[in-house]
Amino acid sequence: MPKTSLFPRLLGDVGGTNARFGWQAQADGPITDIHTLPCADHPTIEAAMRAYLRLAGKPQPAACAFGIANPVTGDRVQMTNHHWGFSIRELQSALGLQKLKVINDFTALALSLPDIPEEHRVQISGGLPQHNAPIALLGAGTGLGVSGLVPSGQPGHWLPLAGEGGHITLAAHTLQEYQIIEWIRQRYGHVSAERVLSGQGLVDLYIALRQQQALPVQEVRSAAEISHWALQDHDVVALQALNLFAGWLGSVAGDLVLTLGARGGVYVGGGMVPRWLGWFEHSAFKTRFTAKGRFAAYLQDVPIWVINAPDSPALWGAARALSL
Repeated sequence: MPKTSLFPRLLGDVGGTNARFGWQAQADGPITDIHTLPCADHPTIEAAMRAYLRLAGKPQPAACAFGIANPVTGDRVQMTNHHWGFSIRELQSALGLQKLKVINDFTALALSLPDIPEEHRVQISGGLPQHNAPIALLGAGTGLGVSGLVPSGQPGHWLPLAGEGGHITLAAHTLQEYQIIEWIRQRYGHVSAERVLSGQGLVDLYIALRQQQALPVQEVRSAAEISHWALQDHDVVALQALNLFAGWLGSVAGDLVLTLGARGGVYVGGGMVPRWLGWFEHSAFKTRFTAKGRFAAYLQDVPIWVINAPDSPALWGAARALSL
């Protein structure tokens, strides 16, 4: 099938809370008509995609690609943090698509990294990236996404990593962290990085801290509420929760860089950290990122960027995936 026939394209970035869709009309064309649809408003992903096409006033697409917050290991996809489940083959048939590519959402975001313009990323630490070295990616939102890029050996060509690094076991570094991990273990069982480094994780951190300090546990609706209390109201416990979160995220980011040899830098994406810019640069993140004993110097100069793009860069990664 000629590549030129795979237009127009429906592109998506599907998380546990929201699904973002965009439209690419032609090769090398821009991604336009970007809309965000709450997942809870639609019974299935097919219904959400059809709702987007109606909303944007778009015709039948020839091809579609989207990243989804879930491992993609075969034809059947069942979301971890939402109830949507589907067969890739059946979804392609139902929508009449010539091609449908479904990949992990952070694999899609990783594919977009070489194309993120400088004005859409904020460097918070480190020096220059090492040429042709692996790049690490992680980001907290409804869950914790982890991915990366490794050079393929061809100039300018990268291979994305598709994994579930957000579900590694989280390690404690202080007595307080040990106590919080034990509190979470008693509540949920396995204490993964995602169990703490996510929206619900921040809520649990805040509740655990209040209980540790024998303070009344007030009703907490969301991570956004805690962030507001911390950064706008300067609530002491909320600030403690944010700093614990940032420190643990830095520790996981440092582990990821060491594992991948990611001297090309680390990108921090997701829906939470970009909203904390102005505070996050001075949080515990950077200290814990390099707190790796004999390998502190190895990490000292690794550049760290926070992705701060107005639209989802993963849509560009989804477009790239159609050419893989």
